[in-house]
Amino acid sequence: MKEKIQNAMRNIPSMDRLLSMPWIGKYETEIGRDSVKSIISGVLDDQREKIFKDPDVAFDTEKIAAEAEKRLKARAYKSLRPVVNATGVVLHTNLGRSLLAQEAIEAVVSAAENYSTLEYSPETGSRGHRNDHVEWLLCRLTGAEAAIVVNNNAAAVILCLGALAKEKTTVISRGELVEIGGSFRIPEIMALSGSKMVEVGTTNMTHLSDFESAISEDTAMILKVHPSNFSIEGFTSSVPREELAKLAHDNNIIFMEDLGSGMLAEPHITYGKAEPTVRSCIEAGVDLVTFSGDKLLGGPQIGAIAGSARLVDKLRKYPLLRALRVDKMTLAAFEATLRLYLSGKTESIPTFRMINRDAEDMKKQALRFKRKLSRLLGRTRLRSVFLDVVSVNDTVGGGSFPGSELPGFAVSLRLPELGSAGRLAEKLRSFEIPVITGASDDRVLFHVRTLSEKDEKRILDGFREMLSLNRGKAECID
Repeated sequence: MKEKIQNAMRNIPSMDRLLSMPWIGKYETEIGRDSVKSIISGVLDDQREKIFKDPDVAFDTEKIAAEAEKRLKARAYKSLRPVVNATGVVLHTNLGRSLLAQEAIEAVVSAAENYSTLEYSPETGSRGHRNDHVEWLLCRLTGAEAAIVVNNNAAAVILCLGALAKEKTTVISRGELVEIGGSFRIPEIMALSGSKMVEVGTTNMTHLSDFESAISEDTAMILKVHPSNFSIEGFTSSVPREELAKLAHDNNIIFMEDLGSGMLAEPHITYGKAEPTVRSCIEAGVDLVTFSGDKLLGGPQIGAIAGSARLVDKLRKYPLLRALRVDKMTLAAFEATLRLYLSGKTESIPTFRMINRDAEDMKKQALRFKRKLSRLLGRTRLRSVFLDVVSVNDTVGGGSFPGSELPGFAVSLRLPELGSAGRLAEKLRSFEIPVITGASDDRVLFHVRTLSEKDEKRILDGFREMLSLNRGKAECID
């Protein structure tokens, strides 16, 4: 056994041999020779471990070199890179949620390449406050007395609970003890903040009397939480925010609402169940509303808190705020996005535009894209190409409008010679700019709601590259 292991070990290619491979140079340029050697060393160590377990394991230099190149490729290119979202999910959490408006992108670039007035007032020549860049805008758009921003909505909730309800009780309906993506659970967030949770009602039925009975001398707050990623249908009851606001104010306690998505403008189309805007919550008497910037608002990831000036002032003085503050590029993008709302230019915001797209416009785009794909695939030796324009149901996504369906159109594609829809989807994800699609009836679906002209070109370029490299039946003729 020992001799078998020794003989197998002698057959493992040396580091020098692998470093002499013709393709090594480009990886040394990208990540440096030492990093290349470290990754190859890991491949060789894995091979030795396999031999110790089974000295008869089959391997050759080509397989080891291929594994080394695979790992080097994974490290040599940017991990965070663009993808094409052809899923029809506008706020796709895994794909980065909202796309920024061009004005916001330009603001980010300007903030990144220049010194700025982040915390400086040219008028007084003294220190300013980073929150000043967006507070007035938020107040104008929501009707709030004051506003403050942190790095995301979870942080906004923690800050409010910690600053205003620490070591006090917070009353919440059992039907709103939600878990959002990434294990963001309201009970755990409340525990982390130091506030004591008091649950009232049941999962589907909560009444005003439940809240009344739970209020005590230790109660600091009533908390309402938007369910975001689910809806309860059927025999249900919840307390309107106007009634909760009156109850809270009659008992001299705070009424706070975690709205989640943060819609600032009414949509052009109906998604199903009506959703409140931040302004409507404040007009209903909510003292503090927390919401995200990168969902229905259509801006960068940020957490906003709008409402009572007295309460926001307390948040400004809470030590945790510094740990949650927002960087200059996020602030620049957020300010630019808010200014688009203020000037009524919501169609410049990609999220708002995609959600509200006209059905006829999407159908025309799908037909055009089908023709482009047909022309391209017609120049290959593929004998079976199945293309069609089909009706689909898109969705808002991002925990907004749970259960909503947006009627849309997609181009369906089946290429039997390249395998099943699952196999074709895998090939699309392997493009230099990965293409993420939907699928149905063994066909991949390119939902056009979330596709730009640039995205269409990326898809076509990816097919050209893939088919020109496939020297079998799929080889391009021209």
